[in-house]
Amino acid sequence: MKKKEGILKIKGKVLEVLPNYKFRIKTFENKIITAYASGKIKKNHIRILNGDTVIVEISIHDKKNGRIIYRYI
Repeated sequence: MKKKEGILKIKGKVLEVLPNYKFRIKTFENKIITAYASGKIKKNHIRILNGDTVIVEISIHDKKNGRIIYRYI
């Protein structure tokens, strides 16, 4: 699998659950971003709730939107 260029992976906490698998995330750098669940999370019906710690991929070009790729247990 290729390594993606221009992608940052950061940890954060879910602040708010929005419609259509979107979430408001507060990163550990105290920034607020909007993120959507990745396809694997949707496919495997992984539930993401308020307060969950997640890993978010964000682009270096658009740091306000991201994709949730992992949820910590």
